[in-house]
Amino acid sequence: METNAYSERKTFCASIEHEERSNKMFFTKIAEQASEEPRHSFFRRLIRHRYFEHYNRLVFLVLTINAAMLWYGLTQAGWWSQQGINLSVLSDMVLANFAVAVLVRQQYVINFFFWVATRAPVSWPLWIRWTLAKVYHFGGLHSGSAFAGTLWYAAFLGGLFYHQSHQLPGVPEGVMGVIMALMALLIVIVAMAMPPVRSRFHNQFEWVHRFGGWSVLILFWVQSYMFAGSLSELVQSTSFWGLCIMTFSVMLPWLRLKKVKIDINSPSPHVALTRFDHGVTPFAGSATTISRNPLLEWHSFANVPSPDEEGFRLTISRAGDWTGQFINDQPEHIWVKGIPTAGVANIEVLFKRVVYIATGSGIGPCLPHLLAKEVPASLVWSTRTPRKTYGDELVDEILEAVPDALIWDTGSHGKPDLVKLAHDAVVATGAEAVICIANQPLTQKVVYEMELRGIPAYGAIWDS
Repeated sequence: METNAYSERKTFCASIEHEERSNKMFFTKIAEQASEEPRHSFFRRLIRHRYFEHYNRLVFLVLTINAAMLWYGLTQAGWWSQQGINLSVLSDMVLANFAVAVLVRQQYVINFFFWVATRAPVSWPLWIRWTLAKVYHFGGLHSGSAFAGTLWYAAFLGGLFYHQSHQLPGVPEGVMGVIMALMALLIVIVAMAMPPVRSRFHNQFEWVHRFGGWSVLILFWVQSYMFAGSLSELVQSTSFWGLCIMTFSVMLPWLRLKKVKIDINSPSPHVALTRFDHGVTPFAGSATTISRNPLLEWHSFANVPSPDEEGFRLTISRAGDWTGQFINDQPEHIWVKGIPTAGVANIEVLFKRVVYIATGSGIGPCLPHLLAKEVPASLVWSTRTPRKTYGDELVDEILEAVPDALIWDTGSHGKPDLVKLAHDAVVATGAEAVICIANQPLTQKVVYEMELRGIPAYGAIWDS
């Protein structure tokens, strides 16, 4: 049964969309009626902290496995001895880690992860579905493997220096220059991927990852050929097939690169509702990466397919230089690559009912799920002057899909306490999970506070 506060809010929500009025006292009352923040044990707050989120747990898992392999090599397998160092096995450890790092970022692999995780029926215990829905933290495998691979490569470099200084075999002439260049590139890539650096210099991070990654792959091929000594020996080596897999994985999205015509509608200077059809029908909850210059900058946006309509839309809001120029210039064509890729909200099918929390253009990733109506859902959307910013057509489309949606106009009523509103909506509707699409600090806060209350909560993790 719905709480009185939530019933009042839904009634008011419907009327506010048909009547332009301000009633701050009403919204203040609703916020006060929301559940007070409960007390939680130190241990529960600790394990739900973002430092212990599933992403970081996967990083720790990968590093633990690699540490176990290091221990095995030191104590059991004799990878290090006075007679020399097993450079071949060190090279294999480098290759294995980087292969995992590359493959888990492959779009087909990502979609496969989501497909497997969302096969669980809603009749399964909530704690199992809660964990399966954390599948979007797969980036922890990428980060952990890339970091571990870099450490193994440093060990490999140390082994080469040892062999060279002790005049031991296994060091081809001229290979040290390639190895040193590779090591330097790996260090720069890892440094640029550190969260504080990545967030502050995201464009530079993207360029280093793209061009530096390509350079690393080329140098790995050169290194492998130099160690093999001939093409026939290279083809018979483990590194050859590993490099083939990584190279194909990196190339695959670019093989689908195409320039497509788009149609843009800007209800306000803040947003561009972009519609196009490039021959691929995206599934609800997928994202498409687009660019105006394919070698420099790529941005991912949620696909919004409309039922019974061809093509799909992207909701692009002004949130930086690239989006600002896109809205101002309104190009006639854009570049797309790869395939539609599953996003966080795809995990909704693991629950009987969900509550979507969105701010601003965060409505974009939520909208396809609300329109598809595959899972009963409620919506709390906090944004400034929604009709003026996004247009009557989009707002009416949302209200048609979710008649009881709470659309909070921050221009008239200030910023709401989304944690309280989310919890109140869960209690009122009996939803099993909360999906939050907002800026990073707010998303982290909502997810953390909901999970402290024993409610599964999910939101983007900004790991790329």
